[in-house]
Amino acid sequence: MIDPDTLALEVSLQRVDFALNVALTLPAKGISVLFGPSGSGKTSLLRCVAGLEPQSRGRIAWGASVLSDSRQGIHSPSWQRPFAYVFQEASLFEHLDVMGNLSFGLKPERLHNKRCMVPQSAPLLSPELALEQAIEILGLEALLGRQPQQLSGGERQRVAMARALVTQPSLLMLDEPLASLDRARQQEVLPWLEKLRDTLHLPMLYVTHSETEMTRLASTLVLMDQGRVKACGPVQEIFTNAEWLTDLGEEPSSLIHAQVKERDEPWGLAQAKFKGGEFWCRDPGLAVGSCVRLRILARDVSIACREPVGSSIQNIVPARIHSIQADRHFSQSLVRLDMEGTLLWAKVTSRSVAKLGLEVGQPVWAQVKSVALIE
Repeated sequence: MIDPDTLALEVSLQRVDFALNVALTLPAKGISVLFGPSGSGKTSLLRCVAGLEPQSRGRIAWGASVLSDSRQGIHSPSWQRPFAYVFQEASLFEHLDVMGNLSFGLKPERLHNKRCMVPQSAPLLSPELALEQAIEILGLEALLGRQPQQLSGGERQRVAMARALVTQPSLLMLDEPLASLDRARQQEVLPWLEKLRDTLHLPMLYVTHSETEMTRLASTLVLMDQGRVKACGPVQEIFTNAEWLTDLGEEPSSLIHAQVKERDEPWGLAQAKFKGGEFWCRDPGLAVGSCVRLRILARDVSIACREPVGSSIQNIVPARIHSIQADRHFSQSLVRLDMEGTLLWAKVTSRSVAKLGLEVGQPVWAQVKSVALIE
């Protein structure tokens, strides 16, 4: 049975020194992030989905629409696919101002073939309303008369995203859109990406090797390495498997969904509540009640067998040991702690595990030195 709300991929791409072999199904909602080291095949996969690079063999289907199938000889060109692509470089037309760049995507010949492939469940706006919506959502009102060379890197990327949006794609693909920006500009653009996700509910396929972007944006996470999929699933589920992350050289960490419970403005802190406890973290100015994600590095979590007193660490939560496993080097151990249903990784020395007599099922106290509120 065909699921109308999925992107089904069977992609095989053979090159002289690289092979991409991927088979997975992604939900047609939220942000699916392709994550992994450089050379793992993330951009190659994205380009195959976009039709910019024909795969050697395989099949790509968006719901009931088959976009390519090597067995049936089907290959829809990129301009017929109901997708939009944002490159790492904004690639604006330098001879057109911002409004000219946005209007370029509204040319009838650029819309007709894409529109006929958009699922019927996705209502289309008139071109004028689509343009107005893109300008408003990405905050471009004050930039419309400017030339591309008068824009900052972050502004250029916002224009590139808006130009993609006016075509009203059913999937927005982004190839490391923040990689060419400095950290300040990256922080400028990230909230706009979140706004697209939360306002338009537009599915996205997003390539990055940035942990910050991955943990902040992903709803579905695809871990890639050497042309293959290492793991795929909801981002919080992926973070419960330390092996998947350490195999890719990433620091084991926990990702917890929480809600801002209160703010301590004089001290610049916010308390985020989750199932099983609350953590204090730096206050980014979010309103009480805001839904957030917390990222906690395993190395920032220690374990005590008795409740600590007189400690400078403010985040001390009762927990129970769920599992103990060796880290990449035998001198370190990864201990998974269960805080009434919320799992937390702790990285401690194997000697500490032995000296404290830690074992599965034992009640302990988790001491969390640092919590990053990432959304």
